[in-house]
Amino acid sequence: MSTTEVRREPVTTVLTWQVRPGRERQFEEWTHGITRCARHFPGNEGVSWLTPEDGHRYHAVLRWSDQHRLAAWLESEERAHWHRRIEDVATEVSSERQSTTGMETWFSLPGTTVQAPPRWKMVLTTFLGAYPFTLLVQWLVTPHTTGWPLPLRAAVFPLVLLPVLTYLVMPRLSRLLRLWLYPRDGH
Repeated sequence: MSTTEVRREPVTTVLTWQVRPGRERQFEEWTHGITRCARHFPGNEGVSWLTPEDGHRYHAVLRWSDQHRLAAWLESEERAHWHRRIEDVATEVSSERQSTTGMETWFSLPGTTVQAPPRWKMVLTTFLGAYPFTLLVQWLVTPHTTGWPLPLRAAVFPLVLLPVLTYLVMPRLSRLLRLWLYPRDGH
């Protein structure tokens, strides 16, 4: 990678809309149109709409190839045009907008909308969780798989490590380190 190239990582953003009572049908028709428009925008990797069971809050899950292209969509004239069409139908709840790059799901706290920790903290915490289990797999499992074909040997590691990290280690580690990961009042 040259020094002028920027590494681009996929990003997911959740937008929340408050729909005026009785205007749900209009809003849902609007969602089809803006979704079609977004599909043709550079970097779009899909839009999913979550409809409420009760109430009038709808959520759009936008997936983009990178933050730059997502920002271009959010600031585009095309999107602004679609927003003007529903000014009297619904309002975006900008205080609930959330963006993630993927790793944040290991660091989510149930029942909160707290912002994900800085990436360097996520990397360090993931290393602290993964290293002991990597060492354990290398010590206990790898010696017994040396005669296996490489693709099968390579599959053992993620098949063992990823479920352990996702369901056991990372939730506990993120709770244990929560005061460091999510400092209160910016401390």
